[in-house]
Amino acid sequence: MKWFLRTAAGLAGLLLIALIGFQVFKTQIAMAAFKQAVGENVGRDASETLPDGLHVFVCGAGTPMPDPMRAGPCLAVLAGKRAFVFDAGSGGSRNLNRMGFPLGKTERVYLTHLHSDHMDGLGELLMQVWVNGGRDEPLPVSGPRGVDEVVDGFNAAYRIDGTFRTAHHGLDIANPAGRGGVGETITLPAGPGSQAVVLDEDGLKITAFAVSHAPVEPAFGYRIDYKGRSVAFSGDTIYSPNLVGASKGVEVLFHEALDPEMVGVMHEAAVAHNVQGIPQILDDILTYHATPSDAARSATEAGARQLVFYHTIPPLPSHLLNALFVRDAKNIFKGKITVSEDGMVFSLPVDSDAITQHDGFK
Repeated sequence: MKWFLRTAAGLAGLLLIALIGFQVFKTQIAMAAFKQAVGENVGRDASETLPDGLHVFVCGAGTPMPDPMRAGPCLAVLAGKRAFVFDAGSGGSRNLNRMGFPLGKTERVYLTHLHSDHMDGLGELLMQVWVNGGRDEPLPVSGPRGVDEVVDGFNAAYRIDGTFRTAHHGLDIANPAGRGGVGETITLPAGPGSQAVVLDEDGLKITAFAVSHAPVEPAFGYRIDYKGRSVAFSGDTIYSPNLVGASKGVEVLFHEALDPEMVGVMHEAAVAHNVQGIPQILDDILTYHATPSDAARSATEAGARQLVFYHTIPPLPSHLLNALFVRDAKNIFKGKITVSEDGMVFSLPVDSDAITQHDGFK
């Protein structure tokens, strides 16, 4: 017993000394940790460390609904060293900076459609690409008709900001000739099977295809093929035979999804609390989003190896809700299913058939 008491007293003394030491040196400890974090993250460029392949950065897995784990819709792609962004939801560009995505090297932004949540972060994204990339010409932004009007609006909104940055940082960093974006309309052929190759060079092919998101018209999904690896992004859509056709044989299908039962619970709460307008909105969104089962059906019919949910409705602020969201889909699609959140990176290297996932925030 005496031995135990002496040992306990000794441990308590060491703990007290450690606590006193921390209080005395906590500023120095904090600065050391800060320097380490800065050293590891400032200037980090994932394109310099990832293997040659197709890499998808989930910069925004959410919707307009608040979700602490998901920003507005945003997916970014590295195809080898080439960088592209698909949709520019609010908060997406900040996530990309945290993930080491080389925003300054972005060649083009592709928009799936012109709902606000898919492009409300475009102004910030254009500013980040401009300053980080030292651009001397505007960034191309491709999307459905009306994209030029949207881009011109952001250019106007950020014009004054741009003059301040040029005045402060100089022409080498903030050349006004490179500020903002230029909208370029993608026009698809009419009729069933509507799709068009929008880029095809050096082993990289990007295909836009029509999806069903009425009354939003047109609305696109995208397929990306690079040196034998492939992914597809659904954009916002209900079950779409055209998406299935355009996505045949992709390795990973990133598909939006809405759980009607969970949204129904939100509807009942809105009615119970007499929240005006919200019950109708929650009813309306059921008509133009795919269910998890719809997405699983699409992945199965397309022959995808993996299915990744993004633009998940409702918000899923806890991992415990993921199984509830996926419950019926896993009976339809037999491959791996992931409920994505911000920071995830999916890698498809060209020298193997592997599909790996890691946390881009670390």
